[in-house]
Amino acid sequence: MKPDKHRVTHSNEREFGGTLGATCIPVFLPLTVLYLVSVCRSLEASVLQWPPPLPPAAQLWDPLAAALVLGWIALQGFLYLLPVGKVSEGLVLRDGSRLKYPINGFHALCITAVLLMLCLWLGMPLGYLFELLLPLAVCAIAVSYLLSFYLYIRSFWAPHHALALGGNTGNPLYDFFMGRELNPRIGDFDLKYFCELRPGLMGWVVLNLAMLMKEVELRGSPSLAMLLVNAFQLLYVTDALWNEEAVLTTMDIVHDGFGFMLAFGDLAWVPFTYGLQAVFLVVHPQSLSMLGAAGIILLNGIGYYIFRKSNSQKNQFRRDPTHKSVANLETIATATGKRLLVSGWWGFVRHPNYLGDILMALAWSLPCGFTHILPYFYVIYFSVLLVHREDRDERQCRAKYGLAWDTYCRRVPYRIIPYVY
Repeated sequence: MKPDKHRVTHSNEREFGGTLGATCIPVFLPLTVLYLVSVCRSLEASVLQWPPPLPPAAQLWDPLAAALVLGWIALQGFLYLLPVGKVSEGLVLRDGSRLKYPINGFHALCITAVLLMLCLWLGMPLGYLFELLLPLAVCAIAVSYLLSFYLYIRSFWAPHHALALGGNTGNPLYDFFMGRELNPRIGDFDLKYFCELRPGLMGWVVLNLAMLMKEVELRGSPSLAMLLVNAFQLLYVTDALWNEEAVLTTMDIVHDGFGFMLAFGDLAWVPFTYGLQAVFLVVHPQSLSMLGAAGIILLNGIGYYIFRKSNSQKNQFRRDPTHKSVANLETIATATGKRLLVSGWWGFVRHPNYLGDILMALAWSLPCGFTHILPYFYVIYFSVLLVHREDRDERQCRAKYGLAWDTYCRRVPYRIIPYVY
């Protein structure tokens, strides 16, 4: 057998359960999305009900849903190409080059909001998306599969230096899942960067708004619980797009190839599972006292403050360690020439941004009450995801920084939650 000229030398260690995980996850996660949406829309909303409330096949497909999904992606692609905002450079690649990225996600969000308000003013029944949730999810899953196959096939024409270190094992199932190419582009259009923050993230808040409008149709006005869920998650998405440049230093952009894992996560998992609380509230309205609402708002505010401050500090240090906001922070030298922050937020715990994320996730679920565990799916799943991601970070940093990382871990013993974990 002739060797694959595109294969990249890397560690033999495989993530997400290796070949078995890469085989099962692309089957079971899409089914999980459809299951969660179905259960959330049912009167029982019980994850333990057996058999589960499976919808008839006729409810899984609607031509209107296909048109909406494709039209939405096309709209966001058009807004991505608009010559507004600044252009920023990513981190240095293995060949010494730096890719350029348009920083106009917040502009796209604002234009999208204006278009939505116009549609509502013209009488568009946005609440009808509640009825289309399942076919919309089916179409989003189908698009993520088609995109993943395209990405896998085109990767065999990519130059050697453009391949991701972790997605080129020679095992087709694993490489399809992890992604072979690091930064696949069509001309200057970066497919991974586009999917990371645009159609799925903004689609999430549009679906939340649709659930709010459906509640207005059913009950005459939105509940306080629904307003809080919409406001908290809109703040999160707005923050991500306002600070879009920070995504250029994240693991997804810098390390992971673009395969099924990210394509499905961006286009299907995020919009249809992160907003389950709003779907739940349409069918299961909750009363919330002003005191309870104030406590939840405070919790979300604390989480957001920790999340934003720590992420901003990390991003500023990575881009310009001499900047006045980080220049006086204590650091540890490494053999790579880079330095590790050991004070500020990153001297508090090793991943303060994850702590903020978990606190916000809990605040998003609390407006749904305590009668069902389903609205807490996000905080449970996200906590597991962040612990797994933290473990990936640890292994990569230890391999990269060696003794310096061990020194950092001794100085900062807690990973996410102080005195707990």
